[in-house]
Amino acid sequence: MAYELVVVGVSAGGLHALRTLVGGLPGGFGMAVAIVQHRSRESEALCEFLQDCTELEVYDVTDKQPIRPGQVYLAPPDYHLLVERDHFALSVDDPVMYSRPSIDVTFGTAADAFGSRVVGVVLTGANHDGARGLRRIVDRGGYAVVQDPGSSEVAVMPAAALRAVPEAVVLPLEGIAPHLAGLHGVRQPLRRSGS
Repeated sequence: MAYELVVVGVSAGGLHALRTLVGGLPGGFGMAVAIVQHRSRESEALCEFLQDCTELEVYDVTDKQPIRPGQVYLAPPDYHLLVERDHFALSVDDPVMYSRPSIDVTFGTAADAFGSRVVGVVLTGANHDGARGLRRIVDRGGYAVVQDPGSSEVAVMPAAALRAVPEAVVLPLEGIAPHLAGLHGVRQPLRRSGS
């Protein structure tokens, strides 16, 4: 079965990383993309910022919003983004690792809802959020991609993800979107460490 959903976690240094990733996806990209960026209620409009660089439609998620292929969905500030089988849900549960939205929360629910049909991507960031969720994605049969810490504006988050998931595919920022475009409809085993 092909991949259907990409979940992306990003924190410090994320604006450039997200523009590079989203802007690099082709107009006919066949998977839904859900992005969790650590941001405050007062943060600038990320939706418009990303819409300027892509042909894909970009949305701030609303509760019960259906998940559709070829769309980019952003976790709104101050809500956890939960993934159900065919829609998103929003939660105001307590922050996780001081973050709401939490990458681990989104990744964990995506793993439970989509199993082997989900791809997890961890980009630049300054804490460990996302590492545990990426491990869960892989344990449920999904696929893991981590930005090369050397190409990250802040390497803490991708380095933590690689400690948790050493078998993840590691790519420089500019290589992630082409890699994802090549995954649609393809089932590839994870690259094992040392191979």
